[in-house]
Amino acid sequence: MTVTVHPTQPVTAMPLSDTAIRKAKPADKPQKLRDGGGLYLLLRPDSARWWRWDYRRPITGKRNTLSLGTYPDVGLADARERHAEVRKLLAAGVDPGEHRKASKAAGEERAANSFEVVAREWLDKRDWVDGYKVKVTAWLDNDVFPWIGARPVSELIAPEFLKVARRIEERGAIESAYRILQNCGQVMRYAIATGRAERNPVADLKGALSPAPERHHAAITDTAAIGGLLRACDGYTGSFVTRCALRLAPLVFVRPGELRHAEWSEIDLDRAEWTIPAHKMKMREPHLVPLSDQALTILRELHALTGRRRYVFPGGRSPKRPMSNNAVTAALRRMGYAKDEMSWHGFRAMARTVLDETLGFRPDFIEHQLAHAVRDPNGRAYNRATHLAERRKMMQAWAAYLDQLRENTEKVVSLKRKAG
Repeated sequence: MTVTVHPTQPVTAMPLSDTAIRKAKPADKPQKLRDGGGLYLLLRPDSARWWRWDYRRPITGKRNTLSLGTYPDVGLADARERHAEVRKLLAAGVDPGEHRKASKAAGEERAANSFEVVAREWLDKRDWVDGYKVKVTAWLDNDVFPWIGARPVSELIAPEFLKVARRIEERGAIESAYRILQNCGQVMRYAIATGRAERNPVADLKGALSPAPERHHAAITDTAAIGGLLRACDGYTGSFVTRCALRLAPLVFVRPGELRHAEWSEIDLDRAEWTIPAHKMKMREPHLVPLSDQALTILRELHALTGRRRYVFPGGRSPKRPMSNNAVTAALRRMGYAKDEMSWHGFRAMARTVLDETLGFRPDFIEHQLAHAVRDPNGRAYNRATHLAERRKMMQAWAAYLDQLRENTEKVVSLKRKAG
């Protein structure tokens, strides 16, 4: 039998039963339905029912109350089980309340140092070119976080990362498995640098995956075939903006993202220069592209149409956005060039091969114009103006050579250069 009393007064002398709990009705003041050993169910006027345990702290002997959950989420049997566990701690001289606080703090620390938390922090600090961060984030969201995202970085071991990579490998995406594993390794190195892990277990997985297939961007390097490609670009019947991109791509051989994000503010037609800012470049260094007479002709023609807008090659759906990443690729397919025959990126490989093997320009001139990491004999990185005069000559000679291939002339003027 229970009566309404002050919370500090006992209510029942006998152990509780499920029936007694269900029949108990709230009153104007809180009621204690006691079960024994300091365990009781606090029945509040708002009908809330809380399991509580009163005990005295070790050493100080001060009274304390510990919550063990709410009824009916925690039933009578579960409450007694929790009660028994905390009484064991008390018997061993451990304050159950302080133990709970420490456990909660440890859990919060584990959560704060989980792989997902650390990875997202690492992602926020990346300064990648447009679109790449989105791709890496999607990889982590879909293929990594569901499996190991909640695990503390300090506890992760190599087999866990290997399982993540194996799942990707099993669906045939071997290259993606390598890329994601590489990203995981970078996250772990960041965790070490920020004091949340002591070692990088991903480093132990070298050679554990199937060999990644060599990836080459499809490119046409045969001179006769290049001529046909240039004529096809000139005769493209789709969008005028896309046709201009097709015609300009072989003349400047920049990366696709750099071309489609070109802005008129970056181009100086009078100086015949295109300066690409560092944040748009893969190597995060500003890049200068000397413009040949042929390139200037295309740009001046296009300027009449898009010169008042931000982008040189605005998108078809919205002029406030750059051309689609698929625009030139789709145009190449429309012209009959298969995926394994020619790619947008292939214009770079075309220039690199022919400038070196056929026209004989110095490799460092070519590599610098491709915006690759080029260093001098002393290990210093070249700046954007290094060998600019020579690169201007190279770009003009390249444009002239492409004109000859386009015209399909049988006698091509030799532009062979001496090294030096």
